[in-house]
Amino acid sequence: MTRGNQREQDRLKAQKKAAANAKKPKESANTLAKRKEADAEILRAKQKASKKEEEKAAAGATGGGK
Repeated sequence: MTRGNQREQDRLKAQKKAAANAKKPKESANTLAKRKEADAEILRAKQKASKKEEEKAAAGATGGGK
């Protein structure tokens, strides 16, 4: 029922991956806050553009009969 040395190889691979992730610097709270604000601004711009397109489409559908 054992898997030979596959279990050992998987364990070593997981250790290497964990070690590589441990070396990466953590994101600071200041950087995280800036990124969240930038993402929120992008979403606001998309919503604003979407709303304008809907209004334009609605105006075109109702006002096009002249």
